[in-house]
Amino acid sequence: MKKVIYFFVLVCLVLVPIGCTPEDKEEKTTLMISAAASLTDVLNELKPVFEDEYPSIELTFNFGGSGKLAQMIIQGAPSDVFLSASESDMDRLQVEDLILKETRVDFAENELVLIANKEQPVKVSSFNDINSAGVDHLAIGEPESVPVGRYTKQVLEGLNLWDSLQGSLVLGSDVRQVLTHVEMGNADAGIVYASDALRSEKVTIVATADSDWHEPIMYPGAVVSDTSNPDEAKEFLVFLASEKGQELLHKHGFK
Repeated sequence: MKKVIYFFVLVCLVLVPIGCTPEDKEEKTTLMISAAASLTDVLNELKPVFEDEYPSIELTFNFGGSGKLAQMIIQGAPSDVFLSASESDMDRLQVEDLILKETRVDFAENELVLIANKEQPVKVSSFNDINSAGVDHLAIGEPESVPVGRYTKQVLEGLNLWDSLQGSLVLGSDVRQVLTHVEMGNADAGIVYASDALRSEKVTIVATADSDWHEPIMYPGAVVSDTSNPDEAKEFLVFLASEKGQELLHKHGFK
């Protein structure tokens, strides 16, 4: 019996210095953030800043088109926070009570720009030139599921270009894929968010769409209703709207 007690004491003495006591350090809460693809860079930079300020919370991200992310949440995919690139996709979740509407906040705004590959320039200087400037392939987001695609369609329809460009469109599943099409030379030009164009060294911004040509490009965020971590999720949204969060968003081209 004495040997057993001695062994137990010895094990405790060895484990205590390395933190294996009953008062072991607090386990971290992991937040799953479902976020629009256009937020990839800024959120990856924001992650260590947030986690340094909130050491008990760890962020994980699921990036994609806002429409597809909203559909995943509707179908029951686990998520704590939804960050959308459009009001309409957030509205879908709010109508079905899948977000806590009192937590909903618009935290950023963006612009729509026409881009071209720097090494394969085309003679296009405005949106109105697209049809007459040798643009054989125009990369845009899928209008039915990607916010940047819906905004693009609004612009092109307003300029009476939508119907005539149908045979030239190269569709992307999210804004990053649209950008990649232009970077790789798979499209002569493309229409993306200003924040995505600014991050690329391979494309140049040809023109910026007038804000009157499309609905406002607002980014709403909200806590998902079935989250197990509502307090931590709310803290993340507060941080996103804070001075630190807004500085990072501005740095990455968001308004």
